[in-house]
Amino acid sequence: MKTVILTDGGMGQELVRRSKSEPTPLWSARVLIDEPDLVRDLHAEFIRAGARVITINTYSATPERLAREGAEDLFKPLQKRGIELARQAAEQAGEATIAGCLSPLFGSYAPALTISYQETLDTYRRIVSEQADGVDLFLCETMASTDEARAAVTAASESGKPVWVSWTLADHGAPRLRSGEAIATASGALDGLPLAARLINCCRPEAVSAALPELIALGGPVGAYANGFTSVEALKHGGTVEVLHARHDLDPAAYADQAIGWVEAGASIVGGCCEVSPTHIAALRDRLEQAGYQISGVQ
Repeated sequence: MKTVILTDGGMGQELVRRSKSEPTPLWSARVLIDEPDLVRDLHAEFIRAGARVITINTYSATPERLAREGAEDLFKPLQKRGIELARQAAEQAGEATIAGCLSPLFGSYAPALTISYQETLDTYRRIVSEQADGVDLFLCETMASTDEARAAVTAASESGKPVWVSWTLADHGAPRLRSGEAIATASGALDGLPLAARLINCCRPEAVSAALPELIALGGPVGAYANGFTSVEALKHGGTVEVLHARHDLDPAAYADQAIGWVEAGASIVGGCCEVSPTHIAALRDRLEQAGYQISGVQ
């Protein structure tokens, strides 16, 4: 019986939907302080839906984003709170691996908005130092360029914890990172670094399906978790997620259809990104079990 690791879905969009506050450029970070129960309860819902890996809700709590909004002093408190709430959810809802979050420093889908490689690496090291003692593995996610991923993976690997890297791809055309770089090029830049898995995330499910054979050909465990946006083109630097819209053709059953296809193609890690709710994850869990797959945690 093949085992599959089931991860959680998208925290940010779901928290914006549930929150009493208007969306801000910090997305879901402020809710860690203002409405922590929402964060803990959503983590718990994902676990009850079948997720065996949950990622701490610090995606938008990077030093760069916080500085842009005049909230630099919140960096350490937000990292600590994100870990605490994920741990509390796991204690309440069931066993789950807690993934640390190394996200794009300036914002998603913007590979050109970069600082020097060394500055990028130093910043990721700051984030790792705050998260390392409280997480079980590191997820370097929504990486839009080769250098961004290399800096994140380098910093994460220095913790001694398992590291997953996940690239975000252009939604249309040949499989490429949003920087235009090939997946093989991005993976080659990580040679010599310890990687537990390679993944694709936060792009259309169709883009994932097109790229998966290339990812699988690289060897080792692979995975995918797509978003449910109609398009990400409207999101500009410093903008808010309210400009993005969900597809109406990716209900839980339809998303499960896509994800089960990835597993059949060779993926051993699946879950969801933006606009993928606990209901979607529950539907995917059911489909996996019906197909004879065993859902497991990180070994």
